[in-house]
Amino acid sequence: MTPAIASALMPLIRGLDAETAHGLALKALAAGLAGRDAGTDDPVLETHCLGLRFRNPIGLAAGFDKDAVAVAPLMRLGFGFVEAGTVTPRPQPGNPRPRLFRLQEDAAVINRMGFNNGGLDGYVARIAALPRPLPAVFGANIGINKEGADPERDYPALYAAVAPHADYVTVNVSSPNTPGLRDLQGEERLASILDAIAAKRSTLPRTPPLLVKIAPDLADDALEPIVNACLARGVAGLIVSNTTIARPASLRSPLVKEAGGLSGQPLFAPSTEVLRKVFRIARGRIALVGVGGIATAEQAYAKVRAGASLVQIYTGFAYAGPVLPRRIADGLAALLKRDGFTSVADAVGRDA
Repeated sequence: MTPAIASALMPLIRGLDAETAHGLALKALAAGLAGRDAGTDDPVLETHCLGLRFRNPIGLAAGFDKDAVAVAPLMRLGFGFVEAGTVTPRPQPGNPRPRLFRLQEDAAVINRMGFNNGGLDGYVARIAALPRPLPAVFGANIGINKEGADPERDYPALYAAVAPHADYVTVNVSSPNTPGLRDLQGEERLASILDAIAAKRSTLPRTPPLLVKIAPDLADDALEPIVNACLARGVAGLIVSNTTIARPASLRSPLVKEAGGLSGQPLFAPSTEVLRKVFRIARGRIALVGVGGIATAEQAYAKVRAGASLVQIYTGFAYAGPVLPRRIADGLAALLKRDGFTSVADAVGRDA
């Protein structure tokens, strides 16, 4: 099967509830049923960031493959990088179902999954067994359990466990679905967690770059302290942003009142504005990954011009299927060349 055929079959599973459909899609991917991207990346897309080489800047955001069960098949769809997780120290079931909702009228999703995952041991076993070299960059996304968590203990232990097998590691302190998690974005608490990770990193033989994923709902005056805390502690990048708890007045779906984080098209404008603000604060001192509402090459390009060196997709991929990474990559290359850029880096922040 090719990615195009797999994408054409997507409407058939949309008759199922969203979480069941997602589970079936992951099983199909893990079995290799989505095929392989036959395209080639234009050289203009090659990106050097975080001390790593990306064949293109299009990534899959965390949350799609929480347990790292389909990393290699996902990479074969044309992604430049794939981020798996969020993984927590111990297995946890997450919140009660239903907890994943398609807002089809809005090209959006609301989720309140609650870090459902099989825990660190199985995750590490799977990423350790991945065939090397991988066809794309691999990122591990780490978080804490809902109960019994000690962030200053758990994040360093998680980092140490995945560090031998990941190209970079993302600290998730911004999911809205774990009580109290977003409070960890406060300057003092974030600094404490990053200090604890730094202490652990100093003892490790391999230290992949560390990123922090932030929420789009932060007040403007909270952004600079977060950037400064990260810069002072050797954080290599910020992922902007996670899902939003806001509910724009433009939403049309009857599911709009469901609790959880909103992603997809309604998140594009607000997350891009936060990205632009963070770029102005960071002034090139830290790499930025743009996430939120990307479903087209034009939207990926807008994230780059707002300050992102890399971009990630999730909800757009869930709607469009396996053809989307190649469609965005080829379109982004054409847009960069149309505007006279010879690399993604040349376009970063041009509209910020």
